[in-house]
Amino acid sequence: MRRIHFLPDFVTPLQRPTYTFRRAGHDRGLSFKRHVESESDLPRVIFSGIQPTGIPHLGNYFGALANWVKLQDIAGAEDKLFFSIVGWHALTLPQDPQTLSEARTTMIALILASGIDPRRSVIFHQDEVQNHTELAWILSCLTPIGKLKRMTTWKTRLAVSRNANDESEIDHSLLNAGLFTYPILQAADILAYRATHVPVGEDQQQHLELTRDLAEVFNRTYPSPTPLFQLPDVIFTPSKRILSLRDPATKMSKSAADPNSRILLTDSYQTIVKRVRGAVTDSVSGITFDPIKRPGTSNLLTILSACTGHPPGVLADRYAESNHGALKKDVVEAVEEALRKPRAEFVRLREDKSFLAQVAQDGAEKAQEHSNRTMKEVRRRVGLT
Repeated sequence: MRRIHFLPDFVTPLQRPTYTFRRAGHDRGLSFKRHVESESDLPRVIFSGIQPTGIPHLGNYFGALANWVKLQDIAGAEDKLFFSIVGWHALTLPQDPQTLSEARTTMIALILASGIDPRRSVIFHQDEVQNHTELAWILSCLTPIGKLKRMTTWKTRLAVSRNANDESEIDHSLLNAGLFTYPILQAADILAYRATHVPVGEDQQQHLELTRDLAEVFNRTYPSPTPLFQLPDVIFTPSKRILSLRDPATKMSKSAADPNSRILLTDSYQTIVKRVRGAVTDSVSGITFDPIKRPGTSNLLTILSACTGHPPGVLADRYAESNHGALKKDVVEAVEEALRKPRAEFVRLREDKSFLAQVAQDGAEKAQEHSNRTMKEVRRRVGLT
C-alpha cells in the first residue's frame, strides 16, 4: 500500500520542534525517525530537486527550500538526503545560456543560504551526473505514450511560460519532446538514488505516481527475487499555494510579466513594502479567510501563516476587526523576518565562487558514487553488461 507522509503543518523554518509525519488514513503520528515499530529500520533516502530558473519567490521558498531544511533537521544519522539543481529540466523551455549558467551557481548559494548543510546533505547539479539521463532513456523505453499524454504539468508549464490565462490557450505546436517526456527524467532523478521518500507539493503528485508506476513496470519487466526499485513514499509539504499579489486567481510565478506580483527571496525590505502594499484585496470590511470569495485577502493570510507558523483561520480571527492596511503591515514585517537571514547569507555566499564550486563538485562526486550502484544493477538486469 502506498504510504503518504506529511510534514507538520504551520511550522516555520525558524522553529525546531520534533516533527512527525502522519500516514494517510491513520490518526496516530508516525515519526520519520526510527523509534516507531511500524516503520522500517532501513535508512531513508530523500531526493528532491529545484530548477535553476531565477531567484525563488515566496512560494518556492516555503514550498521547497524551507521544507528541505526541516527534512534535514529531522533526518536520522543514517538517512541520506540528495538535493539537486535540475538543469536538464530547465532546458525544456527556452533559456539564455549565460543566464542559465549564472543561475546554476546562484541556486547553490540560495540552497546553502536557506540552511542546507553540505556536510549533512548532498547538494549537486543534476547535469553533472550522467546516470540520470541514462536511466531516463531506459525508463522511456518502458513508458507508454498514453501515460505521458495524461500528464498535466507540461500543459501548465507551457501556459505559464506563455503567460496564458489557462491551459485552453496553449498552442500545442510549441510542445517539444523534452517537455513532453521530462516526467520520465524526473522519475529517473528519483529512482537513480532508489529514494524512499520524496517531498512534493500539490502540483507534483501526478509525477510521483508516474515514478511509482515506472518503478513497478521495471521490477515486473526485469523480475528478480529482490525488486530493484522500492516504491518511493510521498511526503506532502504543508505550505499552501501562495498566489500572485496582483492576480490572486493565479500562482505566484517568477515568469509573470508584472514584477509586483511576486516577492523574491532576495528582495529588499523596501521592495517587500511596495509589493505587499500593492497587493490586490477587496472592499469588504474586516478580515476573513475565504479563498473562494476573498482570494486576495486569503492570500495575505496564507503568506502570514507561512511566515509565522499560525493557521490562516486563526490569524483571520485575530484580524477580524482590523482592516487590510493593518494586515499588510504585519505581512511585511513577517516576510522581512523570514527572509532577512537567508537573504544576508546569500549576499555573503554568492561572492565566494570557489566555495560554491567546491560544494557542487563534492556533491556531484557523492551523487555519482551513490547512483553508480543503482546503474550497475540496472545495466545487469536489462542486459547491457
